[in-house]
Amino acid sequence: MNGPRILLIVGGGIAAYKACELVRIIRREGGSVTCVLTEGGTKFVTPMTLAALSENPVHTTLWDLKNEAEMGHIQLSRQADLVVVCPATADLLAKMAAGMADDLATTLLLATDKPVLAVPAMNVRMWLHAATQRNVQTLRDSGVEVMEPDEGAMACGEYGPGRLPDPSEIWHAIARCLGHGPEGVVTDDLGGLSAAMIPRGLRAVPAAADPASPLVTKGEARGAPSTDPNALELVPLGDDPLPLFGKHVLITAGPTHEPIDPVRYIANRSSGKQGFAIAAAAAQAGARVTLIAGPVHLPTPPGVERIDVESALEMAAAVDGALPADVAVMVAAVADWRVARSADQKLKKQGDDTVPPLELTENPDILAGLAHGLRRPPLVVGFAAETQDVIRYAQAKRIRKGADWIVANDVSGDVMGGDANTVHIVTADDVISLPEMPKGDVARVLVERIADALAE
Repeated sequence: MNGPRILLIVGGGIAAYKACELVRIIRREGGSVTCVLTEGGTKFVTPMTLAALSENPVHTTLWDLKNEAEMGHIQLSRQADLVVVCPATADLLAKMAAGMADDLATTLLLATDKPVLAVPAMNVRMWLHAATQRNVQTLRDSGVEVMEPDEGAMACGEYGPGRLPDPSEIWHAIARCLGHGPEGVVTDDLGGLSAAMIPRGLRAVPAAADPASPLVTKGEARGAPSTDPNALELVPLGDDPLPLFGKHVLITAGPTHEPIDPVRYIANRSSGKQGFAIAAAAAQAGARVTLIAGPVHLPTPPGVERIDVESALEMAAAVDGALPADVAVMVAAVADWRVARSADQKLKKQGDDTVPPLELTENPDILAGLAHGLRRPPLVVGFAAETQDVIRYAQAKRIRKGADWIVANDVSGDVMGGDANTVHIVTADDVISLPEMPKGDVARVLVERIADALAE
């Protein structure tokens, strides 16, 4: 069975490096990729890198005499099952909308008769500009599928919509485009949706027949479930479930650092390990995961979007910017207080045994603000690190904060920074006490319970 053939046009933006991961995902899922690298794209990734990952030649110019003698750009534009523009810069979107053809990429896009998926990535102000929005609408009106960019911190230092979506999300969009693609793309016996087009852990099944649909009147099978690819649905496989597929899980992890002066800060002993483990488990369960991490030195789990912050104020802003979400798991050990006025210069000893006064002020309560906010996720889970009366304090905290659950643990030992944890999941109706286990196992148990709660 041949997988889908993708023509990938890599635009000239900082997000071009993520195209490398997208090529790997497409190949892993059984597809083939031919890359077209724009002149701007070569400033961020090299043709050799994409050629090594795709195992196909990479095309960079319209003026390749050998290919153009055979009208190579026409062949490239017609041989693929889907054309993907990733990243689609503001310049590329404008040229596509205007029908320009001044290089290989834009010429291919004008010459293709295959579906086109554009994945925008640019500065937030460029994305929100009226001209860009007008171009996007023009492309959508002409049949181009344009993904919405993600929100988050950008390489330029600004924050907002404009980030390239995670490559795994782009793959899901590719699968959807191919599942509803032109005839001839499909090759299997599941109503035509190739296994290579389906995200891991999903299978294609016929959707229930719609009496109003012309599909149910085909042949003599009136009213029977359709096997048309346009009517197929994706559901988790029984042996490889993705219980959080399609859900957005927001997680905070690690400590916060509250500056006293340029070299000193108030902090705590949180390592971030438990929050990172939960992020990894949620991603493995199929969720789109946004992990807002305090200052820790941990690798980002696969498939997780990570936003790094330092202070409680930065974390609160990042949480607000990541909404809406289906689940919020607030694992971070946010500092309760910060210095009201941090010094611009390093504080010096006076030599007279005096200590500089530090006026403290309370940090925002991120958990309570989220739980009582207008954009409250359907399930809000908080964490409580206690050294005594763990369950009693957790029950009071759940009510006080407005959380659905509080996951409490005794940190009087070496839990903070360690690899094991003993937790109690405190809900409105029950307390589930788990034995000591590795933090990865705690994460998996918690994610399973989250999936069950959302299913209910």
